[in-house]
Amino acid sequence: MIKNSLEKAVCVLSEIVTKQGQSLTLDLHNRNGNRGLKNLGKLTVHAEETVASRNAIEDPFLRISRIVENGGSVPICKTEVVDNNLNPIWRPLCLTMQQFDNPLVIECFDFNTSGNHVLIGKLQKSVADLEKLHKQKLVPVSSYPLLLSMVLKGQLFVDQFCEKQLYSFIDYVSSGFEFNFMVAVDFTASNGNPRNPDSLHYIDPSGWFNAYQQAIMEVGEVIQFYDSDRRFPAWGFGGRTIDGTVSHCFNLNGSASGVEVEGVQGIMAAYASALNHVALAGPTLFGQVINNAAEIARQSLSYNGRKYFVLLIITDGVVTDLQETKDALVRASDLPLSILIVGVGGADFKQMEILDADNGCRLESSTGRVATRDIVQFVPMREVRGGQTSVVQALLEELPGQFLTYMRSRDIKPGAVNIAQTSASHATI
Repeated sequence: MIKNSLEKAVCVLSEIVTKQGQSLTLDLHNRNGNRGLKNLGKLTVHAEETVASRNAIEDPFLRISRIVENGGSVPICKTEVVDNNLNPIWRPLCLTMQQFDNPLVIECFDFNTSGNHVLIGKLQKSVADLEKLHKQKLVPVSSYPLLLSMVLKGQLFVDQFCEKQLYSFIDYVSSGFEFNFMVAVDFTASNGNPRNPDSLHYIDPSGWFNAYQQAIMEVGEVIQFYDSDRRFPAWGFGGRTIDGTVSHCFNLNGSASGVEVEGVQGIMAAYASALNHVALAGPTLFGQVINNAAEIARQSLSYNGRKYFVLLIITDGVVTDLQETKDALVRASDLPLSILIVGVGGADFKQMEILDADNGCRLESSTGRVATRDIVQFVPMREVRGGQTSVVQALLEELPGQFLTYMRSRDIKPGAVNIAQTSASHATI
């Protein structure tokens, strides 16, 4: 039935779509007292199938934007893409108070690998509206319609809403949380003979650092100040040790029992010494090094919950145990551990970017388990050298966020110190 406050016309949809041109002209009528039906004109209705109705929505995601003063909108966060699902449930989103002072625009898109995502529908609501909807979720229909050109495309349900106080990176550090630095160095043959000046492992007598030394010094000199004892585990991988076997995780200092060295200078000295005693071999395998670092992080949970570990892997080639590395990273994603990977030399590192989940797709293990969070940051040194961003800036860019994600997901709070707390709310949609 099609009507307004004065007139009405009655038909069924099939009458329209079966007409030639999908158009139907109807007489408008209104009851006026006892005089019966009065003709008030005609109304032509045209049916049109939208393009979106022909295409299956396969990979939906949400983008949330904040309305700014000029009336435009600025994106502030988005959900992950849910593959092949018309009734997706997205993981929680966390918004700070500053981000939702103004109304929010929530848009639902169908993901396209080309970047031309298809808008399914959108709505504009305040955070108060979302909280109200969550409180009404016991009502049979408690949702907001997602509209596109005034056509209903779906419904948005708020599954959970909670407000909590969040702590900053500084809050944790100032209350005694520490970062423990660990290093793993690539000793595969593709680096070149360390005695030749064109080798990536060549140590210049004049004191110029090679790429490995530069990465160790730049990252180590930053991280060491967050570690009270400054004793750092240091490994090598892909080298043939004194006993003649190729090891994919050996102690850089040559000790059979102790893996730790004293300070960044201790790492540098152990590295230089290892080049004289370890023959370069291969292949490039990360799995054992990551597992060893993860075990140290796991053991720390039983005696000190105020430590977070940072493993720096420096390599000149693409990892050859990709699936084993993925499995190790997925397991490690539950631990207080982040992994920084520096690519040195001229190799094609595109495959390495798979390990860095910056595209929003978390790593998946061979058993189908998905990483609980992103713990990897990969940086090819040649792409940042000489630019406005230093290697250490690019490497450490995501570390505070990874650290906070771990702490917040386990509801770990800083100690009882003078903390400037920041209120924040988040809604699970």
